[in-house]
Amino acid sequence: MLTKEELFDLLSTDIKTFNNEVKNIKGGADLSEMDFSNINVEGAEFYNADLNSSTFADSHLTNVIFDGCDLTSVDFTRANLVECSFNESVLNGTDFSYATVDYGNFSDADLAGAIFLSADLTNSDFSMSENLSACRFDEDTIWPDNEYLPEDFDASYSSDLSSLKDDDDFEQSDY
Repeated sequence: MLTKEELFDLLSTDIKTFNNEVKNIKGGADLSEMDFSNINVEGAEFYNADLNSSTFADSHLTNVIFDGCDLTSVDFTRANLVECSFNESVLNGTDFSYATVDYGNFSDADLAGAIFLSADLTNSDFSMSENLSACRFDEDTIWPDNEYLPEDFDASYSSDLSSLKDDDDFEQSDY
């Protein structure tokens, strides 16, 4: 079995061999805590891989498959992702801040705690995703059309924090 570093080298030099090696690892490849930042990858297949706490910051990824992966706390900040698939993946706490995700597929992906601050998610499909309502985003987040969002998701941003304040905080003191 190849080491993380050997798999990383294959990802950079021989994508077909990388895909075959990852596919043949029973239970999925362990690529957790790896630094893939600034990488340019097309056609990689990370099926069922453990990428927990890895970083793809400032990377350019095209047609990359992350189906069935553990992407907990993965850093995709400022990354450019085109036609990438995240089907049935866990993206809890995954950070897509300032990223562009164009034509991404998030079917059955768990997005609880995912971060989409100032992200451009145009044309991506979140319609069958889970826990999108538990993600973080801001007024600069660009969401796809409503047909690509879950029915119960409200993509409008509100900076009204009054609902978070305790009524007791506003009582006047007698002193």
